[in-house]
Amino acid sequence: MPRSVVLARSTIVTRPPAEVFTPTLVLPLPALFSTWFGPIPPIREVVDQTGDWQSAGQTRTIKLSGGGQMTEQLTEVSEPTRFRYQLSSIHGPMAPLVSTVDGEWRFEPSPAGTTVTWQWQIHARTSASGLMLPVFGKLWNGYADRALARLGRLL
Repeated sequence: MPRSVVLARSTIVTRPPAEVFTPTLVLPLPALFSTWFGPIPPIREVVDQTGDWQSAGQTRTIKLSGGGQMTEQLTEVSEPTRFRYQLSSIHGPMAPLVSTVDGEWRFEPSPAGTTVTWQWQIHARTSASGLMLPVFGKLWNGYADRALARLGRLL
């Protein structure tokens, strides 16, 4: 049976959750994920988005530099504490490794403002590819740290 791994990274944003949640939810993905990190490509564009991207059930296609793409579906929006999504129909470099990803962004009050946590639960395509998830996880951690630092600047 294929394995999964949970990865999470956090940062502090010096504004309250109510001021951080919606801007993060609707932030254009190419602005947040604009550079390569090792083999993980930047997001080139988002197409075929249904709705205003603020309600569960909405979908969009994420196109990556290098030709990859995936479908994203919002699965939960609980303002101002969290939103969840699933990535599926993954094509490109991650496709041999990953079948789906369950993603979540959490926004928790902290003395300095808001602790923003980005989490992925990656589901391996096969048991064999599951063996590579820890290696991919190390790369994802760097990618996530870079994105979270950029989030702080964009907000």
